[in-house]
Amino acid sequence: MGKYLVIETRSPFGSDEVLGDYETAGGLASRGHEVTLFLTQNGVLAARGTSTAARRLAALGEGTTVLADEFALRARGIGTDELVLGVASADAGRLVDLLLDDGRKAIWR
Repeated sequence: MGKYLVIETRSPFGSDEVLGDYETAGGLASRGHEVTLFLTQNGVLAARGTSTAARRLAALGEGTTVLADEFALRARGIGTDELVLGVASADAGRLVDLLLDDGRKAIWR
């Protein structure tokens, strides 16, 4: 099976396409692929546990790793204790490691 990295920079509150990206990530994972969804810039707004989009992230289920950029979280005043269950914080170095992982396909939005 393949390995995918979906990088989401957009807020789900400003673009309907973001929810489609979540579905793409979940769909790939449901077919047995290794999928990481990396939220950065305004994409981290969905990771706050009280957001309406947080349920969508939590529903991605098994096989999808969801990471939120630490810098973007801090810049938006979101503490790691506010993240929806199943979302972990990660630094830019983790993103670089994922991008450089041999054979991983990146989808950047």
